Amino acid sequence: MDPILTLVGAMMLVISIVLSPLSSRVGMPVLLIFLVVGMIMGEDGPGGIRFDNFELAFVIANLSLGVILLDGGMRTRAETFRVGLRPALMLATLGVFLTAGGAAIVAHWAFDLDWLTALLIGAIISSTDAAAVFSLLQGRGLHLNERVSATLEIESGSNDPMAIFLTLMLVTLIGDHGQGATWSALLMLVEQFGIGGIAGIAGGHAVVWLANRMRLTPALYPLLVAAAGIAVFAGTNALGGSGFLAIYLTGVVIGNRPVRMMPMILQVHDGLSWLAQLCLFLMLGLLVTPSELLPLAGGGLILALAMIFVIRPLTIFATLWPFGFKRRELGFISWVGLRGAVPIVLALFPIIANLPNAQLVFHAAFFIVLVSLLVQGTTMAPLARKLRLEVPAGEDPFRRLPLDAPAAGDHELMLFPLRGSNWETPRRLGQLRFPDNTAVAGVFRDRTCLQPSAELEVVSGDMLAMFATPSVLPELGRALSGRHAPEYLAERAFFGDFVLNGDALLGDVEQFYGIAFDELPPEMSLTDCFARETRGHPVVGDTVTLGPVTLVARATDADRVTKVGLKMDGSAPA
Repeated sequence: MDPILTLVGAMMLVISIVLSPLSSRVGMPVLLIFLVVGMIMGEDGPGGIRFDNFELAFVIANLSLGVILLDGGMRTRAETFRVGLRPALMLATLGVFLTAGGAAIVAHWAFDLDWLTALLIGAIISSTDAAAVFSLLQGRGLHLNERVSATLEIESGSNDPMAIFLTLMLVTLIGDHGQGATWSALLMLVEQFGIGGIAGIAGGHAVVWLANRMRLTPALYPLLVAAAGIAVFAGTNALGGSGFLAIYLTGVVIGNRPVRMMPMILQVHDGLSWLAQLCLFLMLGLLVTPSELLPLAGGGLILALAMIFVIRPLTIFATLWPFGFKRRELGFISWVGLRGAVPIVLALFPIIANLPNAQLVFHAAFFIVLVSLLVQGTTMAPLARKLRLEVPAGEDPFRRLPLDAPAAGDHELMLFPLRGSNWETPRRLGQLRFPDNTAVAGVFRDRTCLQPSAELEVVSGDMLAMFATPSVLPELGRALSGRHAPEYLAERAFFGDFVLNGDALLGDVEQFYGIAFDELPPEMSLTDCFARETRGHPVVGDTVTLGPVTLVARATDADRVTKVGLKMDGSAPA
């Protein structure tokens, strides 16, 4: 192995990581930085590295995307499927098809291509990249309401099979000059979704069973999950299914089942996911020749802007209108059609198949991704705040350590640093309200461990050690939060001054607060009010305005609102 080549590769990783904090300062997606570093080191840049091994790039890209999707799946909560599954599947199937068709019309005109090649470009750029979307949103500390976040997460994990199906079908049609590919294409679609779905769910349960049966060194559990996930991915591809869908579903199953050493698995896989994204975008930057992008700039810009401002919004409104989304939610989802690595990886198919215009297709897809990252990536977080799609969120623990003892059940040791304006004034532990089934394990101050007691005062700078289960983490995080939030996200400003149970009747609320809800029957519960307003799928932050009163969903259990905030001024929090 050439030591100079190894040095250059390592330095590219170091430079990309060192430059990554720049993304939060200038509002630039961090993945764009990785991509630009790769382009600078490529043959047209100062680095002068010539990399044109498309077969190797295809293998590396697939493995990287598998790792990213596995991590994303493990962080997708199963309860989000109740509000996000149906709309996301609509976007992942019909939405991808409509996007590909709309993009093909523009590409046919902008690049003066035949219809099959234009459709191929449309299919390649039809899927979104949620790894890019949520790495950006989470990096800005945004906490979107569950209806929006769940739809985007599930869409991203499930729309690749349709895009792959369309791409492979069109590559086959162009290569065979359109002869006898219809039935094989339909069979491919069934195999992609069917085998991918079954293999993913079965593989996830197998990984959970294996991890819980084995007694390993703690550091080996994350490696076991990663290796098993890649095995599911590769095995599914070998059977003709969608490896991307399979490994995403494997992650979903793992993340929603009790698994030994799960916090450590998530922590390690967060690093693996970042490494995969680094390698993927650096490699894709090396692969492209910037000088070949310039002749495509005019047509590429027209197609990119059409995708952003026309095709994606029309697709969103056409597919999601039956699901009870609010207009601002639809507007944000339509803007978050961020293109990332998947379109560039799909653009490698025509090159490997030696199709005519393959280089044009590849560079057009790359240009679309570049514009998408620049335009949508830099404006996504400000738009989410402008549209008031955030909900109050608590502090995340600094460390989560699994106890891994039968008597402890799901309990973990969680470390919370106390910081922010809420903790500038000392507060006694006995005055703090913690969720049920939690306990203070200790308080750390100036490298000293203090024994907890009701009279012990805690202040900013202390570290609180808690025994708690993952299910109460959001509530516990809010109780210990000290972060400075915008005024409209403060607890009282967002939810109101009064907290009611969801099963309270409107008639009782009328009598207690001296207000009248003439438009609704008094025997209706607050839970039923939200069910009617949201078509049966309420989320935290949903509002129902009744005359001078605004009801705000404060907590939910499945499709029932269990806690309701009441605001007397009649204004919605978002």
